[in-house]
Amino acid sequence: MNLLGNIAFEEQEIESERLELTSKNANYILGPNLTLTNCTLVLKVPSRRLSIKQARFIDCTFEVEHELKNYQGWLAASLRGCRFNGNLTGCDFGHWPEYMDLPWYQHGAIEDCDFTEARLDACRLMSADPKSIRFPKWPCFTILDPIGQSAGLQEFRWPGPMGGLIRNMLPKHPPRTTALTYYAPSAARLVETTPENIKAVIKRFDGIIY
Repeated sequence: MNLLGNIAFEEQEIESERLELTSKNANYILGPNLTLTNCTLVLKVPSRRLSIKQARFIDCTFEVEHELKNYQGWLAASLRGCRFNGNLTGCDFGHWPEYMDLPWYQHGAIEDCDFTEARLDACRLMSADPKSIRFPKWPCFTILDPIGQSAGLQEFRWPGPMGGLIRNMLPKHPPRTTALTYYAPSAARLVETTPENIKAVIKRFDGIIY
């Protein structure tokens, strides 16, 4: 359905189709009450052009061709067995109903998803079991239970001001945060060090995947 520049997929079940969300002049709305199974979604629009409202994605592939920055719409999606590729920055996945008092944010979930072909930076997993998720490998790294492990991480000698950032920032994440993924080159630029210096520290800690 296309109304006033909006392309909406709602109140239906779609299986084994390729959906290309690529028009620069459209706002794409997925949901409510939308179920996609074994579909490929090509996302080539900025965050402001994409809206997810209580949609279910089962065994789908997301090809993120335009970097999604600070996109929280995934919290209104139920994701199971999905695969991601492309760049995502500042995105949250899973169940965080306190994020916004809207009905579709009560239905967010994620399980058995694969991010190994994606680049995640400052992305969080909320109220989900990290054991069911395949995270991207180095130069990305993922801190498991970042709040619970913040005290232990502070004991390490980090390069530059990174130790201070860990001490001040990790405990401030929402209580539902179960994993936090960074992109090492971006983290290194932030604290004026190198990815190699960061890796030298995280390889000594069992609670970090890289």
